[in-house]
Amino acid sequence: MHLKIAVLGGDGIGPEVLKQSVKCLQAVAETFGHNFTFTDGLVGAAAIKKTGSPLPDATLELCKKSDAILFGAIGALEYDNDPNARVRPEQGLLKLRKELDLFANIRPVKVFPILAPKSPLKEHIIKGTDFVIYRELLGGIYFNEKKLSEDGTKASDLCEYTEGEISRIAHMAFKAAKRRRKKLTLVDKANVLETSRLWRRVVTNIGESYPEVELNCLFIDNAAIQIILDPRQFDVILTENMFGDILNDQGSVVLGSIGLLPSASVGTKNAMFEPVHGSYPQAKGKNIANPVASILSVAMLLQHFGLFEEANAVVAAILKSFQKNIVTSDVMGSSKYGTNYVGDFIAENIVDSDDNLTMNDENIWLGKSTII
Repeated sequence: MHLKIAVLGGDGIGPEVLKQSVKCLQAVAETFGHNFTFTDGLVGAAAIKKTGSPLPDATLELCKKSDAILFGAIGALEYDNDPNARVRPEQGLLKLRKELDLFANIRPVKVFPILAPKSPLKEHIIKGTDFVIYRELLGGIYFNEKKLSEDGTKASDLCEYTEGEISRIAHMAFKAAKRRRKKLTLVDKANVLETSRLWRRVVTNIGESYPEVELNCLFIDNAAIQIILDPRQFDVILTENMFGDILNDQGSVVLGSIGLLPSASVGTKNAMFEPVHGSYPQAKGKNIANPVASILSVAMLLQHFGLFEEANAVVAAILKSFQKNIVTSDVMGSSKYGTNYVGDFIAENIVDSDDNLTMNDENIWLGKSTII
């Protein structure tokens, strides 16, 4: 297979972890006889500094012409410390999602048994956790009208959804639940918000077309508690933009490190794959960032194109790095290995994988989390 892949490193540790992802895709191409071409593009603070725009036209055009996008991270301290900045790195990501119609963000939260003791939660609570969050990505409070009074003392953000926006991601989530353990949980705030009441009405109606899938509804505050108390109860979680943003990061607490969570943002034509973590500018250039979330995003990319054996080979190599303690310090507490070494080890073990690892139960988790 030939794939054209846009590589948007962005800011902070983004380029560092993405470098390891490219290594792993090159290893997959070598091992399985594929042809992947990579083209770099500017985005975020790095793009603002060079072009004045967080998403230059050239980058957007590159993404539209590519088969897939690998994304690093965006954000820089100078913008975090300046709430009045007119142009912000995050605007580049939001515009990219909108222009490419990336309406569904998909984030699997799967606990590797070997890492369960390292979670801040008790092992008996998290062992066996395997759920995926479907977050609507183009509507709600992040994308609608925003106002600030002239004197700066009053502000508002409009939360708005249409039935069509809800319906298209709801069908995607129900189909995923049908392939998995046949349970879908809608997270909303229908006791307070009119948009949530619309979500509940639309999703409940759609649920009638999927009688084999059990539909439950939870308020966001209860859902946040339940993910910590009993994450194993969840299979597929469906929710709106802001609630999904919150719950996604909670998943990192279950795993013990935000450096272990991958994601995919997909639409009808385009797909982008990125780690959940942010730019972590304090770690930039120190060779300490965990590349696993970015490399797991590579596995999701391969799965998206039906390359399931290749995706499992990537996960098997990651598992081997866990077994041999070749990890960054955020995973095991202390480690002598850096970003580049961990990335090299995983890439090398895709090329020279052990047969007994490629069939390990921990390795086939992607097959349970099919995203399309």
